[in-house]
Amino acid sequence: MKPLRSWNNHRARLAAIAALAVVGAVLSACTAGPDFSPPAAPAVTSYTARDEGLHSAAQHTVAGRAVEAEWWRAFGSAPLDQLMERALANNATLAAARATLAAAREQQRAAAGALWPQLSLGGVTGRQKYGVSLFGPSHFVIPPFTYYTAGPQVSYALDLAGGQRRGLERRRALARFRSYELRVARLTLTGNVLAEALGVASANAQLRVLGRILAEDQRNLAFIEAARAADSATLTDVVSAQSRLAQDAARLPALRQQRSIAGHALAVLAGAPPATRRMPGFSLKNWHLPADLPLVLPSALVHARPDILAAEAEVHAASAAIGIATADLYPQITLSANTTQQALSPGNLFNGGANAWAMAAGLTAPLFNGGELRAQRRAAVDLYRASMADYRQTVLESFGQVADVLRALRHDNERVGAER
Repeated sequence: MKPLRSWNNHRARLAAIAALAVVGAVLSACTAGPDFSPPAAPAVTSYTARDEGLHSAAQHTVAGRAVEAEWWRAFGSAPLDQLMERALANNATLAAARATLAAAREQQRAAAGALWPQLSLGGVTGRQKYGVSLFGPSHFVIPPFTYYTAGPQVSYALDLAGGQRRGLERRRALARFRSYELRVARLTLTGNVLAEALGVASANAQLRVLGRILAEDQRNLAFIEAARAADSATLTDVVSAQSRLAQDAARLPALRQQRSIAGHALAVLAGAPPATRRMPGFSLKNWHLPADLPLVLPSALVHARPDILAAEAEVHAASAAIGIATADLYPQITLSANTTQQALSPGNLFNGGANAWAMAAGLTAPLFNGGELRAQRRAAVDLYRASMADYRQTVLESFGQVADVLRALRHDNERVGAER
């Protein structure tokens, strides 16, 4: 019954320590530093100075419609869809972004775990001898002995200034930043795949047209040579036809190089060496321009574009860093306790007489550090201002990119109409 009674004593002490930790958690309710609020969206209603909508028989913009996750399917190309699936599954840059996001989420869980009381189990064995003069002139001598200790220990840091909670807030913001970075990487990858696939299709179309031109040049040269033999054409006519054939033939290497570079880029984007991938046979005839182009409203752009959301998450993380640096200026209180069994032989560890325990409260407060802590807080404030400036620049660049695309769509539509 003695080991059972000893274990019950341990449990009672641990319960008292846990209750003390809960009280400490209630007491540490304040949080140092500023509370984050998302920046306001720009008060604009249009991307350009004039009407930015695209209105044509083939395409037009639809304001307020969200962009589909698999937006490339609007082109109606099965080979393109298959290539996108391979790239999304095998691209190394995208895999790195996924792993980075997973690590950020685990770091967030670790920061959350640090807010709880920390319980550990320890055991020590050793051999020791005390000095003769330790006990004074009594000539009391303790011979060398071997000792054994085992038992649990609990510690809890009272987060009075909220530094640990700000740390968790920062980790959450960084995890969101990594998730938006993953979305940016996905959009960048799919956009690059489409651009390179379009490059292959364009080169294939130009090569087919050039092949017909070369065939016509050869027929024309043969016709002029026959006319020359019949004295109805001059040598100059023959040389001119030969020169045109040679000039048109000289365009072949450049187009083949353009197609090769785009094909090699597609293989790399799909996560494979170029030598292991057959050149894709994309054709413009199998592509269809999407009729409805989604256009995010200016007021909703800051909540739709992942690059803007990533910049906002960085601002949030910088704001939480100010709270962490502010909390470091305040005293830190740590509660700790342990209950152990101590004996000179392993067989006596769990006897009632082997019980031992200790409880302690520690306080550390910064008194003088050469201005290090306050400088760190000022640096955190400056970094927050820098992240806010980066956020505003990201928003402006995003509005500029949308305006450029809208104007390009309109001007390209005008050019197509003029060429027709």
